[in-house]
Amino acid sequence: MQRFLCGFAAWSLLVGLTAPAQAQYTYTTIDVPGAIGTYAQGINASGQIVGYYEVAGGRTYGFLLDVDGSYITLDVPGACDTRASGINDAGQIVGWYSACPGVHGFLRGVDGSYTTFDVPGALSTSAYGINNSGQIVGWHRAVGPLGEYDHGFLLDVDGSYTTLDVPGSMPTYAYGINDAGQIVGSHVAGGRHAFLLDVDGSYTTLDVPGAIGTYAQGINASGQTVGYYEQPDRAHGFVLDVDGSYTTFDIPGATDTQAWGINDNGQIVGQYSEGNTVHGFLATPGG
Repeated sequence: MQRFLCGFAAWSLLVGLTAPAQAQYTYTTIDVPGAIGTYAQGINASGQIVGYYEVAGGRTYGFLLDVDGSYITLDVPGACDTRASGINDAGQIVGWYSACPGVHGFLRGVDGSYTTFDVPGALSTSAYGINNSGQIVGWHRAVGPLGEYDHGFLLDVDGSYTTLDVPGSMPTYAYGINDAGQIVGSHVAGGRHAFLLDVDGSYTTLDVPGAIGTYAQGINASGQTVGYYEQPDRAHGFVLDVDGSYTTFDIPGATDTQAWGINDNGQIVGQYSEGNTVHGFLATPGG
């Protein structure tokens, strides 16, 4: 892993507010040895990181980067591709795999065993987030009256599924869930918008001001949300704080920055592009 220290200008995008002080982060580049692309997706409170990597030929494997710096490859038995997306504090990991054909969700237990699952009646199932209670979120594709569409889902600890659709939108994608049960993701309604689904069942649309598309990917116990937003030239990372203020950031030298996960310590993981190569990153506050 390559480490470098850099301060970035973090500014509020809320109308009428002045720019806050600069934030300081220590950035760590994450590259799985031998990979041609590395994508960091989730991080837990102890600093364990999960994601996936690509090898020559296009095959993808999940990975777990442990706190001692060691990498463990994750691969659902019989899969053509495996991608890990979320990890909780117990070390349970969720993601999705391709069975060639067919896309299914998986849960990897702390003992290393895999449990696969599918939303009933779905054409495909992709899991992305898991909280400390074991609740899992993601999205699935299903056939409805208007054809095939994607819907978010919540898989509860009792095995029950709840379909998530932002009212008036189609499709809906759920990506992150915290211990309170707050869920974040994105939806399409005349453009791509992020959303927060609160515990009372209410949806709030989240849009970085000036963005042409906003994607929320992760939420921690404090309610801080991370993701990325699009402008015509590139994507940028953002953090939405509990007071409603946005800060944005870019990895130095990157042509594209996407934040995907945040833990309760405020550490952020994601990926950035440097030319034609994609690297994972860890951003630790207070560098």
